[in-house]
Amino acid sequence: MPHPDIAARADLEPLLRRFYAAAFADPSIGPFFTEVARLDLEAHLPHITDFWESALLRSGDYRRNAFAPHLGLHRRRPLTAAHFGRWVQLWRAAVDGLYAGPVAERAKAQGERIARAMLGRLTDGGTGGGEGGFVPLAAVLLRG
Repeated sequence: MPHPDIAARADLEPLLRRFYAAAFADPSIGPFFTEVARLDLEAHLPHITDFWESALLRSGDYRRNAFAPHLGLHRRRPLTAAHFGRWVQLWRAAVDGLYAGPVAERAKAQGERIARAMLGRLTDGGTGGGEGGFVPLAAVLLRG
């Protein structure tokens, strides 16, 4: 049976839980969540859900600055193209594992756009130094 598409806020929680379970366990990016940010998923999940609901379902409920926490992390432990590439791989796998359709495709594309924008702001915006944009290898790894 084919997967359904993302249609409502209720579809986002299982997706986000699936993604964060994989991300927390990942040896490359997991420490950013568990050691650096010490993310309390239960407390943070409503805000993350607001973000994705606004991005994918156009709810307009997200009123926070999504960049600020990533900048704080980057200042404590630099985030690299490889980290963002891994985030995108895990995000795409989480989406593909549960959903299929136009909104699911938009979720994957939006995740990649967000990763590129965050990395660009962290490395090009004078906040963290370093090379700008994804290196070619990291760009290839986005879709691996």
